[in-house]
Amino acid sequence: MKIAVCLKQVPDTVDLQLDPETNTLLREGVQAVLNPLDAFPLEAGLRLRERTGGTVTAFSMGPPMAVQVLRKAVAMGVDDGVLLSDRAFAGADTWATSLALARALAKFGPFDLILCGKQAVDGDTAQVGPGIAAHLGLPQATYVTGIEVLEAKCLRLQRLFESGTAVLQAACPILLTVLKQANEPRLPNLAGRRRSLAFRPKTVTAADLELAPEEVGLAGSPTRVVHVASPERRRGHLRIEGEPAACSRQLREQLAAWGFAE
Repeated sequence: MKIAVCLKQVPDTVDLQLDPETNTLLREGVQAVLNPLDAFPLEAGLRLRERTGGTVTAFSMGPPMAVQVLRKAVAMGVDDGVLLSDRAFAGADTWATSLALARALAKFGPFDLILCGKQAVDGDTAQVGPGIAAHLGLPQATYVTGIEVLEAKCLRLQRLFESGTAVLQAACPILLTVLKQANEPRLPNLAGRRRSLAFRPKTVTAADLELAPEEVGLAGSPTRVVHVASPERRRGHLRIEGEPAACSRQLREQLAAWGFAE
């Protein structure tokens, strides 16, 4: 089975900074880590390869320093990595990001299975995985907690919902977004760490993917962050004393004064 895993490098939460002109995250020179929720699809891909054979290739889009997340993936056991790195990609929203990743996956594929995390902790949109599937015209299943290979290119999946778990069968090729309930990611061993030190990813640009300037980065992003503000925090308390009926009436009156309808 030929498996691809999409990984994202995100700023460490203590170093979050915004560009005051574009309202996008500043990534250059900022301590960055593998998106925590991407470790679970990565582990899922490695376990599938161990059971069925094949290869696992990691993909990531970002500045040159994003190679670090690919090196971590290599240390954990992936076979190869592809880095989409070009200043033209800067400021991309989920549409432009998923388009670029879809082009890269098509260029180095086809893949039987594409795995993504539920969402990135810096954006929390949960849109890139489904966006890749849409650009590639692939079926998708989200909120996956279990993957079992039944036969050649046929999978049994478990999906988690608030009200329970759904079990379904799906044929490859398909894209899945994998939840943290799926597994416990492994730690890199010494051999993997040594291999990661010598690893050099395949690096591709927008031109390599035949993407026009108006399709990538800010120019190719239909959504914009137009304003960023910290939430207003108002502290205080209201003490109500007396008989229950009187307290209830006073509380209703106070909630109405604050603008809360009954």
